[in-house]
Amino acid sequence: MTEQLSVVVLAAGKGTRMKNGLAKVLHPLAARPLIAHVLGVAGELGAGRLVVVLGPNMEEVRSEVERCAPDARFAIQDPPLGTGHALQAALDELPARGTVLVLYGDTPLITAPTLSALVERRRESGAAVSVLGMAPPDPGGYGRLRFEGEELAELVEERHADEHLKRAALCNSGVMAFDAARLRELLEALPLRRDKNEYYLTDAVALARQRGWSCRAAEGPWQEGLGINSQGQLAAAEAIFQQRRRHALLEAGVVMRAPETVHLAADTVIEPGAFIEPYVVFGPGVRVEAGAVVHSFSHLEEASLAAGANVGPFARLRPGSRLEEGAKVGNFVELKNATLEAGAKVNHLSYVGDASVGRRANVGAGTITCNYDGFGKHRTDIGEGAFIGSNSALVAPVRVGRGAIVGAGSTIVHNVPDDAVAIARTAQAIKEGRAPRMREQLKRRKEQQS
Repeated sequence: MTEQLSVVVLAAGKGTRMKNGLAKVLHPLAARPLIAHVLGVAGELGAGRLVVVLGPNMEEVRSEVERCAPDARFAIQDPPLGTGHALQAALDELPARGTVLVLYGDTPLITAPTLSALVERRRESGAAVSVLGMAPPDPGGYGRLRFEGEELAELVEERHADEHLKRAALCNSGVMAFDAARLRELLEALPLRRDKNEYYLTDAVALARQRGWSCRAAEGPWQEGLGINSQGQLAAAEAIFQQRRRHALLEAGVVMRAPETVHLAADTVIEPGAFIEPYVVFGPGVRVEAGAVVHSFSHLEEASLAAGANVGPFARLRPGSRLEEGAKVGNFVELKNATLEAGAKVNHLSYVGDASVGRRANVGAGTITCNYDGFGKHRTDIGEGAFIGSNSALVAPVRVGRGAIVGAGSTIVHNVPDDAVAIARTAQAIKEGRAPRMREQLKRRKEQQS
């Protein structure tokens, strides 16, 4: 875009219909706050200036904005008097030339190509205002776009629309692009709607037409204009996002036999040729390389899988988990802040936390790295080619050397040298014929207790 683009994100709403104490724009969609989705799109557009309008005492939202967009500027709307008033609050932070694009912190499905088309529509036509229209399957509750030829004449509230307009017209998404040079005049002319005690940004279209200024519209996919005002709408948006991401992965060459059962985070990266079985959940920060396999009912978060890695079924990879080429995590295994080097195996029923497992090492069933002593976390290092017998406890900090063997059922509290064998369990005692006597003693004890 040749002219300067400024983006304003309106995010001052409290979201009381969400029925909890979390700010509406901080509710997660695909493990990312709603406003983070919107700020990400603003970043894709390459806006020269980003202004976020908040209400008073919204420090948590401000922190999230600063995390996502460190260069963002802020404006405070106090008291809240509608969308027109919210944009008025941002005026002093906006340049007098270029295009001002108005987005909403609770509209997370909008995409950069759609917004670019809207901004270009305004620029090419020289319009004072351009509006993003949409045609949702259920238009109830949306205002309508009324045209006169190619010109957008006004935005009409649904309650004021006639039957033809309700039936045939595009719906108003709320997303608008303004000529910055004419924005201030339009905002200052907005009338106060006495019934709601608010200034409606939608009135800017009729005001522009009264001044003889052109107004235009562009149509975008209806899904992108969906705003979130309730938990039900959030769930519906989640379903749309998941469907969109799954489709993109399938088109890229990821193998998913039941994609509708796979849940993705916004930043999930799965390379073409990876194989994802049904009922897998990806939390944030996961990368799966080509050739890796994730079996059913596994949960991954902040983890990376190299080519040929194999996870699950019923595995949990917590933050900091890293599997190198050909490493395997089997059923009912939990990893946390742990690296499995190439060819290493933890096949079943184990917890490996704050640890490194060397190349081609094998960790037997029921093994636990005892990483927490009640005060701090400690590391366990298992060397290349080591063998850890089943039902072993490795009490960190501890190191098992290269090629070492730990006998099954051992509790290891000291380092094991390379190529050594460590057995740490009491000697087995056998008392012939004592079982009947012990059972009788236990029976009498139970009778006495009752």
